[in-house]
Amino acid sequence: MSGGAIGRRTAMAAGAALVAAGGVGGWRWWAAGSGTATPPVGPPAMGSATVRRTDLAAREQLGGSLGFAGRWDVVHAGSPGMLTAVPPLGQTVQRGQMLYEVDGRPVRLLFGGRPAWRAFGIGMDRGEDVRELEDNLVALGFSGSAADDRFTASTAAAILRWQARLGEQGTGRLPLGSVVFLPEAMRVAAVTAPVGGRVGPEPLLRTTSTRRVVTVDVPTARLGLWDGGSAGGVDSGNVTPGGEVLVTLPGGVRLTAKVTEVGRVAVSGQDNGAPPTVTVTATLDQPDAAGSLDQVPVQVSVTTAVRKAVLAVPVTALIAAGSGGYQIKSGSGPITVRPGLFDEVSGLIEVSGDGLTEGMTVEVPAP
Repeated sequence: MSGGAIGRRTAMAAGAALVAAGGVGGWRWWAAGSGTATPPVGPPAMGSATVRRTDLAAREQLGGSLGFAGRWDVVHAGSPGMLTAVPPLGQTVQRGQMLYEVDGRPVRLLFGGRPAWRAFGIGMDRGEDVRELEDNLVALGFSGSAADDRFTASTAAAILRWQARLGEQGTGRLPLGSVVFLPEAMRVAAVTAPVGGRVGPEPLLRTTSTRRVVTVDVPTARLGLWDGGSAGGVDSGNVTPGGEVLVTLPGGVRLTAKVTEVGRVAVSGQDNGAPPTVTVTATLDQPDAAGSLDQVPVQVSVTTAVRKAVLAVPVTALIAAGSGGYQIKSGSGPITVRPGLFDEVSGLIEVSGDGLTEGMTVEVPAP
């Protein structure tokens, strides 16, 4: 994006902000273009602000969604039976805890990426699923041996210790369908089979991770503008892993988030003429501040440009001059300034002009 384009855009943003602010600068700018407004009675109260040297950022607002990372549908791998218990919606199930119950027998969660596809017991063939089971027995504190891909007497002994701790009959074996392997602790997002109904090949639970994330579909054309570099003295923003975005929750609460993933596959817009987008995922820096909100719309502010160490004033300090430019009022009189990048979060706008110095006091409407 060229410096001129950004200047034009931020000048327009500044004008809009002046109207919304209702300060003296905004009043003068608006009244100049309208013959129907009634002037305020008496001069407005005025305050002061200081010309600052600071970093500013321009942002674009995009619609996003707040939820939880990942989604895993749980299917019962054992013999068909009746679903007799499930955890409450929203509950987090940790390693070794019950994920659901069939015919009164708990099915427990273990961590791993490979599904359980056979029973575990003495005499079974070697395999990565055995290593996955032994990793869990070590993590749960029932085995002191290093995990390998062989089911041995020590593996059976570890299962016996686990079963004893749970108060279950000790067999040293795990039938198919008694454990489910999922990558991490799971949050129950939906129950898709009725308690009291028969379970079979259809999913009975929908789970997510416990990590709070925001997803936003970003037009691919925007990514092209935000891929780093600089133009016209303006440092471009970027949407890359580690980059920061601002998330506005329902009710106006603002939280920061870090970009963790940028999609590599563009999806065509569903509406006629809608541009293709990629999904950008960001993780909240303070996830607890979002409470239990799930699948709710949020506003995501993405940085599109950054200006470093520039002179800036509150946008309400700008006064529209009759020549079409802008001025600010200092103790020594008005100074003609050129507005630049507008930072909507801080309410500051970049300014430059002869006689403008850092630390100078300028007039602004009183709060």
